[in-house]
Amino acid sequence: MLEISRIRGEKEAIVEALRKRNIEAGDTLDQVLTLDKNWREKKLLLEKAQEESNRIAKEVGLLFQQGKVEEGNQLKTRAVELKGQEAQWKTEVDFFEKEITALLYLLPNTPVSEVVAGKSAEDNQEVFSHGSPRTFTFSAKPHWDLCKEKDIIDFELGVKVSGPGFPFYKGKGAKLQRALISFFLDEASAAGYEEYQAPLMVNEASGIGTGQLPDKEGQMYHDATDNLFLIPTAEVPLTNIFRDELIQHPDFSFKLCGYTPCFRREAGSYGKDVRGLNRLHQFDKVEIVRVEHPDHTARALEEMVEHVKGLLDKLELPYRVLRLCGGDMGFASAMTFDFEVYSAAQEKWLEVSSVSRFDTFQANRLKLRFKDHDKKTKLCHTLNGSALALPRVMAALLENHQQADGRVAVPKALQAYTGFDYI
Repeated sequence: MLEISRIRGEKEAIVEALRKRNIEAGDTLDQVLTLDKNWREKKLLLEKAQEESNRIAKEVGLLFQQGKVEEGNQLKTRAVELKGQEAQWKTEVDFFEKEITALLYLLPNTPVSEVVAGKSAEDNQEVFSHGSPRTFTFSAKPHWDLCKEKDIIDFELGVKVSGPGFPFYKGKGAKLQRALISFFLDEASAAGYEEYQAPLMVNEASGIGTGQLPDKEGQMYHDATDNLFLIPTAEVPLTNIFRDELIQHPDFSFKLCGYTPCFRREAGSYGKDVRGLNRLHQFDKVEIVRVEHPDHTARALEEMVEHVKGLLDKLELPYRVLRLCGGDMGFASAMTFDFEVYSAAQEKWLEVSSVSRFDTFQANRLKLRFKDHDKKTKLCHTLNGSALALPRVMAALLENHQQADGRVAVPKALQAYTGFDYI
């Protein structure tokens, strides 16, 4: 959530930044500032009434002790009037505060200066690439055919038991899935991330804290009875560990990781782009999360990007890194790097990771603060990234490592985890 203090002092800069997202926010920000002006006026009246009430309460006692009953009763009458005024000002203060928050929930984060304006994925910038798309001397098969031929992932059984987007992993497919999870977690631990096993359901406050709510209700599975949401990513429970926290010193850097299943309704998804493992309602992912001092955010983001590069290098996959344009970034992001692996049989790039910095946007919602060197209370910065999401990594492994003899080679980095070299 954008900070109201920023809007007061940097309105035009915010308007210009949000234009990178193709959003004209001037009118909304004007409404916020008008409501803020009214809120501050009522807040001042409320505080003055409360101060006078406190003063009168002390004076009334003294007057009665001194036997000045008539004067004491007059002040008591005034105290009753003030209580009525306080209730009125409190109601108005709360009203304006809620109206401001409702408007701020509609505004996405402002992109940082390095992010370019753009409307769609076509405007994203490639900033790094590794390896070349593989060429085959034989007829390469898409992963869904390989899965059926090797009997390692059963999509039809998933439809029978649950519905589309809920596949069964079997035999060596299940072992490869487990191997990837263990490999990603071990690599994160080696990089200094503390591992957590997080809840798979969160409350509404947690969804609001990281920006999924009220923006993405249609993409989240919701239990209305208990008002709980199945997580779309481990980012939500891991980041909410810090909700309402005040870190007491400025020399902090929190690095967390966690494996969880992830659940996304993906309403409206259909067609060839969702075939096989390309887009699922339930999938596995290892997430890395960081909470940092604002001075260290850029360095932390670079470290996270390098971490994901290292994973893909060890999986022996061709990949590229894109810096997303303003129009293609997520709601809460200030800057995002997408990692895409090349699907050799589908002849297309598949996103396997997004690594993002959110600056104070999530921290403002979370009320996540720290005491800086100057003893002032400031908002922390948050970051997260997929390291990695498994379905498309699995698809890319199967397609890129298929051999002329029909087998699929397992990358060396995974062989100690799988116990086999080929499928």
